[in-house]
Amino acid sequence: MINLAARDILHAWGKFLFTGIGLGLLIGVTLTMAGVYRGMVADGKALLDNSGADLWVVQRDTLGPYAEPSSLPDDLYRGILAMPGVARAANVTYLTMQVRQDERDVRTMVVGIAPGAAGTPGWPPHLVAGRQITRSHYEAVADIATGFRLDDHIRIRRNLYTVVGLTRRMVSSSGDPMVFIPLKDAQEAQFLKDNDSILQNRRRTAENPAFNRPGVPGLLDAVIASQSGNHNVNAVLVQVRPGQSASDVAASIQRWKRVTAYSRPQMEEILIGKLIATSARQIGMFLVILAIVSAAIVAFIIYTLTLGKIREIAVLKLIGTRNRTIAGMILQQALGLGLIGFVVGKISATLWAPNFPKYVLLEPGDAVTGFIAVMVICVLASLVAIRAALKVDPAEAIGG
Repeated sequence: MINLAARDILHAWGKFLFTGIGLGLLIGVTLTMAGVYRGMVADGKALLDNSGADLWVVQRDTLGPYAEPSSLPDDLYRGILAMPGVARAANVTYLTMQVRQDERDVRTMVVGIAPGAAGTPGWPPHLVAGRQITRSHYEAVADIATGFRLDDHIRIRRNLYTVVGLTRRMVSSSGDPMVFIPLKDAQEAQFLKDNDSILQNRRRTAENPAFNRPGVPGLLDAVIASQSGNHNVNAVLVQVRPGQSASDVAASIQRWKRVTAYSRPQMEEILIGKLIATSARQIGMFLVILAIVSAAIVAFIIYTLTLGKIREIAVLKLIGTRNRTIAGMILQQALGLGLIGFVVGKISATLWAPNFPKYVLLEPGDAVTGFIAVMVICVLASLVAIRAALKVDPAEAIGG
């Protein structure tokens, strides 16, 4: 039995193929937008996973350290270590800034990590090359997304750091790659003042009689020294002992230390529900609009292809072809066009997703949903086209 749909496609295969490719590129963009949203969520979860923490202790009544500024004294962790149920506690600082290498600037999140051994909260959990930081100054571990290599020299504020290790998928909630440096260096970088500000502050302090008493030698130097250093951190990362409830330990820390402690579910809600919520909604709205536009274009293409064969359909009706056969031809062509479009779109999205500057996560579930949606749209569009085709008057179509 002759397959009318296949014969018609072979008759103008170039037009049909290029139409499918164009449709596929549009579908690929739609799948990519879904992947961008998935990537934002994945970055937020990766940030929490890689921190190695069960609890995040931050300044009281803040959503820090990722969603809001948070400042804590750097000796607070000692008291937290003594709390029941706490296995480990470590200070950490976060600072998003431009890191310079020669003439190139890279947007990164600079993380200050406390001295310790492997497994210390805040440390990168794995390396792909090099080693962890072992010195108290001027060493760095960088994510490979920064483009830095081992033994590269990078500038953070006034100091040069040597990259001694490389890690992977260590990113901020906004997708910026991380650079890890010693805590003391990070504290200095976060609150560093320029030379003029330092001189003016010292002059004002020296002119204050309360700090420059003739009968108290060394007082002025002590005050200036205290003003020059920084003893604050953004958060204390806490690991809970096995078998202990993280929520109970958090409640105890909040009660006795007068700080705010967030568990993993709470911090995930802050990151996804608050920090990236606006961006996610914006991408979601754009994705809905793009899906509607894609559906309209698919329907228009199928309807136009059918109207372009009005004379052929009229001839088929004149020679006695059943309406069911004509409808089957239109439906098969619509499904074939949708299949080609989806395959091209999936391949395109897979190929160009790694080239995006931020993480694009293409999940199989989104592909399955997209395939079903494309097929449903093709079926609905073909029904409209079939209805128009079956209303054709053969005499008028051929005579016109």
